[in-house]
Amino acid sequence: MKRPAPELAETLHLGIPRRPGRAMLAALRHLLGRPRATGEILLARLQGRRLRARQKLAALVGIDHRLALPAGILDRFPPAPVPPRDAIRVFGDGVLVPGAAARIAAAFAADPELQAVYGDALIQDRARGPVRPLLPPVFDADLLAAIDYLEPLLACRPGALAPETQPSGPADAAFQIAERYGARTIGHLPEILAIRRGDPADTVSPAGEGGRHRHRDALRRHLDRSGQTASRIVLDEHGLLQVEHPLPDPRPLVSVIVPTRDRLDLLRPCLDSLATCTDWPNLEILVCDNDSREPETLAFLQNLEREGRGGVVPCPGPFNFAAMNNAAAARARGALLVFVNNDVEAFRPDWLARMAREALRPEIGAVGARLLDGEGRIQHGGIVLGTGGLVTHAHRHFPGDAPGYLAGLRATHAVSAVTAACLMVETRKFRAVGGFDDADFAVDFNDVDLCLRLNAAGHRTLLVPGAVLHHRESASRRWTREARARHEREIAALKKRWGPLLVQDPHYHPGFDSDLSTHARLRPGFPEAGPAPVRRPPA
Repeated sequence: MKRPAPELAETLHLGIPRRPGRAMLAALRHLLGRPRATGEILLARLQGRRLRARQKLAALVGIDHRLALPAGILDRFPPAPVPPRDAIRVFGDGVLVPGAAARIAAAFAADPELQAVYGDALIQDRARGPVRPLLPPVFDADLLAAIDYLEPLLACRPGALAPETQPSGPADAAFQIAERYGARTIGHLPEILAIRRGDPADTVSPAGEGGRHRHRDALRRHLDRSGQTASRIVLDEHGLLQVEHPLPDPRPLVSVIVPTRDRLDLLRPCLDSLATCTDWPNLEILVCDNDSREPETLAFLQNLEREGRGGVVPCPGPFNFAAMNNAAAARARGALLVFVNNDVEAFRPDWLARMAREALRPEIGAVGARLLDGEGRIQHGGIVLGTGGLVTHAHRHFPGDAPGYLAGLRATHAVSAVTAACLMVETRKFRAVGGFDDADFAVDFNDVDLCLRLNAAGHRTLLVPGAVLHHRESASRRWTREARARHEREIAALKKRWGPLLVQDPHYHPGFDSDLSTHARLRPGFPEAGPAPVRRPPA
């Protein structure tokens, strides 16, 4: 029996929730098994602290997407009577809504450097079925390689494409424009510009086989034109296209840096996992020892050096995470640095190779991994600026096997920052920006600051979800009055240095609720909004 073609919303991973019955049973088990935490949630609710109650509930029982809109919302977006004028070329299978053509023309008129724009879309796969919002980030060629989020609409300025070319679709056109003019000439209008109703059995739709082959061909041509002929395109088990960039032969030395203060119960399994679950032939382990005192820990570190399994970098004095990592990085001999917390454990051998394939690209700075917490849920899927009050981890508390919105937990894509709990960067790039700032960000936000400085130097930050590890977050940290005061100072320093960027992350759509876990809920009133400025990739 032929398997039915997937729906477009499913193919694009537009917030498809998990099985509600199973999720409800799991939530009840968590609530009944944690009476104290459940009581705190009820108390917060009774006190009128609804957001606090929702955040605690998400942390306790997990969270998934609640993004579906009623079918009736499409009545507010009838088809546009006229297409764009002035020889503006439009690609995609979406239907423009009223006012979209004027907004596109106005965007081109306001910015002569803008060569193409795309917007948001509402997608309904079946008549009277749920409507899913397509809320894309700023232009990201890495994400576009895996998933064609431009399929409903891409509008191109007259002359943006070479006269002799006839793109096969929006992704093909976008790749050509990015190659010709640069990624920043492709803008995103964060408002509903198109509606897409479709039959998933349509062989030319992105949900059908024809659409997948078309996208793969466009990606192959893009890689060849941009000098990446050695990069392979692999179709993964989820139907996503993954670009596998080549690794040098022989593979370079990688220095893995692990800070610790005692806590051998964390350090030992961390180092054991790095040794046994890392498929990399040339590895250097450096442990930053911050005044360990326990005899068992000291004996372990002595044996580590004596047996040649790793080196120990003494880092005495008050705990300064950034300074400890800088000290080890100065001693490191590897071409690549990997900063790993002592409460992180590897369990898939290919994690390091997957990260290295990206970190060795000249245009890439920091590279992060997908991290799972003690419950097997998402602990880190990249760092999103301007959410949770300041910054937060993307898809926090989602199920560990969730695809993420727009495949954000499966497809390699650009983010503003990644956590130093598992962060890879080329040594030369790390040293060129001065390493971690150990003066202003001794403990917190040093990873965010490093990534933003690498971004400012022209190196994009990537999340590689295919590299997945376990992380028992803050298992080795204890809050004190002094620690909280230091944390507040570092918050102030982050706001002072990067304030404008903290207002709205370019890789995160403003249509999402910024107070709960990311990508989980739409902001109140969505999609009501006035004209919004064009968003572009960071310079």
